[in-house]
Amino acid sequence: MVKITIVDYGMGNILSVQRALEYCGGQVRISDNPRDVKNADYLVLPGVGAFADGMRGLSERGLREAIIDFASRERPFLGICLGMQMMMGKSEEFGIHEGLGLIQGSVVRIPDHDVHGLRHKIPHIGWNALALPGGKESWQGTILEDIKIGDTVYFVHSYTAVPANVSDRLADTFYNGQIIAAAIQSGYLYGCQFHPEKSGMTGLRIINNFIKLTGNSI
Repeated sequence: MVKITIVDYGMGNILSVQRALEYCGGQVRISDNPRDVKNADYLVLPGVGAFADGMRGLSERGLREAIIDFASRERPFLGICLGMQMMMGKSEEFGIHEGLGLIQGSVVRIPDHDVHGLRHKIPHIGWNALALPGGKESWQGTILEDIKIGDTVYFVHSYTAVPANVSDRLADTFYNGQIIAAAIQSGYLYGCQFHPEKSGMTGLRIINNFIKLTGNSI
């Protein structure tokens, strides 16, 4: 059975993530202990709320360095929603804040208007379709393997990650024409802006694909 550690830093919908992972066959441990995080086989960083609060929660518990150490070991990592945003180098949410720097890029506010200049609601809430980013031919061999272009997943967010390298965009979605990074990837490091644990069978297939990844020395 795959052993998965969920990072507990005082923010996030941990219970629903735990249930989804267990439903897919994972053996889950929730921990705020840096040693557990650093030595995990699989690591999940969930989160909802503000970027600065999330990074503060990690730093106060000594988890920031533990996560960076884990990521250097080429083992499966999944950031969800705020957890994905904190993977980036920095965020512009309520000032400039340093992230984990696992994937280079920044987190910026979703434009408050559509591509025609008409105002739309922020945060972006609801079901939206997954799309292949330009230059990417398929999702084979990733956590989106067997997910179809146009399958919908559930989003709740006001900010979006912008990877410095286009190749790190695994999937996109569009909010009234505005492009949003729905998922990112660099090696075994994955992030989902959407909530797979709230995205029905499509989300469970994504979680199942994550559990099937085989990282270094697992």
